[in-house]
Amino acid sequence: MSERQERAVKLKQGTGDAHYNCCQAVACVFADEVGLASDTLRKLGAGFGLGMGNMEATCGALCGAEMILGLKKYQGSPIRNDAAELQKKFTAKCGASICKIIKGNNPEKKVLCSCDDCVSNAVELVEEFI
Repeated sequence: MSERQERAVKLKQGTGDAHYNCCQAVACVFADEVGLASDTLRKLGAGFGLGMGNMEATCGALCGAEMILGLKKYQGSPIRNDAAELQKKFTAKCGASICKIIKGNNPEKKVLCSCDDCVSNAVELVEEFI
């Protein structure tokens, strides 16, 4: 596990004011890489926890990874191919890309991947892509 992966998981596991949602944990460990303050990335990611707040949508860790991918790779033209590839690889590692399916609301009623592992996997993929 890389140092960034470890830091992101620790941010996710924090409590109280130090608690980060999955998106924030992924995005904030790349603050120096993308030239934005961690506080700014934390604010940007605030609405993407728990699959955008209700577990019905895309995993927050994947949202954070895609945000960083855009900040690093966007040069005025779409980055659809990289974004699609990142999503595909995340799904392969975590079993799905929708929060509620990952967290056990699936036909097998089985948790496919823990939040900590989703965060770690997302950071690993961003490191691979950038």
